[in-house]
Amino acid sequence: MTTRTTEQPGTFPEPPPVDSPEVKRRNLNYREAFQGRETVSKFIDPCEGASKASYACLNKNNFDRNKCMEYFEAYRDCKAAWLQQRREDRQAGRPTK
Repeated sequence: MTTRTTEQPGTFPEPPPVDSPEVKRRNLNYREAFQGRETVSKFIDPCEGASKASYACLNKNNFDRNKCMEYFEAYRDCKAAWLQQRREDRQAGRPTK
């Protein structure tokens, strides 16, 4: 049995709004992203929301990358800030998990 949605075929939900990269950088705390997860995995990513938003934008815009550049920039900035924070934590001797 299949479930039906109210959306028209070929349409996608509106992707979530993208915060400015500076806002994402200030709000990033990867330890909070890891807490509360039932399974521990090396693939857990605190930038998962930005990643999903960029894929949703691509789907919505028929994979036209030029229309989704803000989403890609937000993801790159989030990922860079996360890696920088992990690097600083390791150098300071704080746990990264």
